[in-house]
Amino acid sequence: MARFELKLPKMGESVAEATITSWLKEVGDTIEMDEAVLEIATDKVDSEVPSEVDGVLVEKLFNVDDVVQVGQTIAVIETEGENDVTTEAPKVEATPEATPVAVLEVAKTVEAAQDTAAPITSNGDRFYSPLVKNMAKAEGISQSELDAIPGTGKDNRVTKNDMIAYLENRGKQPAKAETKPTSAPVATKQEAKTEVPVQAAAGDEIIEMTRMGKLIAHHMVESVQTSAHVQSFIEADVTNIWNWRKKVKDGFMKREGENLTFTPIFMEAIAKSLRDYPMMNISVQGDKIIKKKNINLGMAAALPDGNLIVPVIKNADQLNLVGMTKQVNDLAGRARDGKLAPDDIQGGTYTVTNVGTFGSIMGTPIINQPQVGILALGAIRKVPAVIETPDGDFIGIRYKMFLSHSYDHRVVNGALGGQFVKAVKDYLEAWDVNREI
Repeated sequence: MARFELKLPKMGESVAEATITSWLKEVGDTIEMDEAVLEIATDKVDSEVPSEVDGVLVEKLFNVDDVVQVGQTIAVIETEGENDVTTEAPKVEATPEATPVAVLEVAKTVEAAQDTAAPITSNGDRFYSPLVKNMAKAEGISQSELDAIPGTGKDNRVTKNDMIAYLENRGKQPAKAETKPTSAPVATKQEAKTEVPVQAAAGDEIIEMTRMGKLIAHHMVESVQTSAHVQSFIEADVTNIWNWRKKVKDGFMKREGENLTFTPIFMEAIAKSLRDYPMMNISVQGDKIIKKKNINLGMAAALPDGNLIVPVIKNADQLNLVGMTKQVNDLAGRARDGKLAPDDIQGGTYTVTNVGTFGSIMGTPIINQPQVGILALGAIRKVPAVIETPDGDFIGIRYKMFLSHSYDHRVVNGALGGQFVKAVKDYLEAWDVNREI
């Protein structure tokens, strides 16, 4: 018999870890190649991890809700064969043996007393793994005390080693959250949050945020803290597009089997504008600007639970309108059905969100990091407008919409931000009513 280590696969750039949401197989179960073994969730998408071999699951190294790093071994599968391919499994957070004996002994003495203590919870600023929560509970560490422990993990996350180091010095140097003098003139951001809790009144309903909701909240706050957000607004006359689409949409459906919406039309104009203004298609890394070669448009799409996800149209400037329509419809459909793959949401260089879907005429969207711009499409409205002709001006009924452009003022000045959104407007207003597709 040989042993195969199933590792957490790479799920695209910027994804370094995932949370195990459920095990689909139990120890002793027979597994076929490409059969899903467990379900995972990242900050971008939910997915399954399939087996790379046929065999029997003999060991699970992590539990549900544990956070696993890309490349870590998450399970061991026994396969037919004579060579043992198992390498020494890395020590993981969820392994009790990884915790010093002294810590475990102290935990036993306080476990009963802590059963009624307030539970440790993650918040918008910090995520705590199940092991860290258990260690905090066992040691009688309160939420405020845990929040004050410096973290050395990703995004300042408190790791097992941070907890061990803190516990070893706890008696000598109590957590500042517990010993903070009342006369201190300045409170840290985290301390201020714990000092002024929101109290639920009688009759109020307390709703626990979903995992994705917590992640979205964290990323939105992080984006505002990272980028200097400014906005430019412009109104576009899309009467020609409205009338053209009305004329061709039925024939398009019969020929292509696809519903022609306004979204691919707008995406085409945005991709052309990014090609005209490549300094909107960039990212910032420290003091350096990364100018992206490919134009990959992120398209905010609604999920069944009301949250948003941003699938990406790769090389959008190279697609014709038919190809763009197929991409938009495919990604939107799979987003609604929860069938997006990790690669579908990776590599975006600029994002578009359609706030008009919800009736808004404009908005001030938050930049999708590490990009530097996002465009909100407002609702199309039938409005009275001044129409200029060689014979004079007159009032007519036109279809118009607002475009709201949020951009990072650290690297995009007002001239570039305004010129870009005006280019989108110009492409939309110059639409050929006789265009063939």
